[in-house]
Amino acid sequence: MKLLPLAALSTAVALLAGCATVPPPGPRLDTTLTARSQSDRIKYIILHYTVSDLPRSIKILTQQEVSAHYLLTDTDQPFFYTLVDESRQANHAGLSSWKIYNQLNSASIGIEIVNPGFVDTPQGRVYAPFKQAQIDQLILLLKQIVARHDIKPENILGHNDIAPQRKQDPGPLFPWKQLADAGLVAWPEPSRVAARLQLFQQQVPDVAWFQRKLAQHGYAVPQTGELDQATRNVMVVFQSKYRQSLYDGEPDAETAAILDVLTSPLPVQMAVPPTVMPPPQPAPGTLPTE
Repeated sequence: MKLLPLAALSTAVALLAGCATVPPPGPRLDTTLTARSQSDRIKYIILHYTVSDLPRSIKILTQQEVSAHYLLTDTDQPFFYTLVDESRQANHAGLSSWKIYNQLNSASIGIEIVNPGFVDTPQGRVYAPFKQAQIDQLILLLKQIVARHDIKPENILGHNDIAPQRKQDPGPLFPWKQLADAGLVAWPEPSRVAARLQLFQQQVPDVAWFQRKLAQHGYAVPQTGELDQATRNVMVVFQSKYRQSLYDGEPDAETAAILDVLTSPLPVQMAVPPTVMPPPQPAPGTLPTE
């Protein structure tokens, strides 16, 4: 066996080591072009309550199969835990649908709010209120997310909006009107609702009308023409958001008025161009002045 000189052996070892650490060549990329047809992946914000205290909420959202991008505490001075980066998917929506989208985890940001939810009593279901300090913090965060992702007002939703057959959160005590007053969510204009109410008090639309309008608004709702339990569930969710004084699932005149306003946007008013008068003409035989 022929032995290599020490210098040659060192060179061979160095060459082998270099071969082992040199990465394979990557693809040649040109980033000078950009497609016009593209949009932000995030199109929705989904609001939840945790139905748990803070320690259990943290455990569930960090150690189990469900997660959220943000968790809003119920401490004296509420703050957010950031659990999932906005660039990544959190598993908070589950089986869900809104308008043309299904499985909204992939297109949404989930915000969990620490709140015990509800308890069922002999007198009926009792929901827990939200702390005003929580809502103040929530509005601040929502404004930032809306600005980052250009979220439309109609796309800030509750978990019950996108899963009305199985979810109640954030429930009928969530102050949606405060979010509307902050310019974050769409809200029916009261004078238009009052005008529609006078019409619908004379004749409440049939169930098929409600089903069509609820679907137009965004809900997944049966189109059977029958007031089945699934339709009632959707009606309860809608009423608990826009008419929190009564959410019994009954298709009444006030619900019809609110729903009709929300699904009938005002026409865009075209600006009338001002009348342009022709400049005065000089008298015959005279020169125009500057």
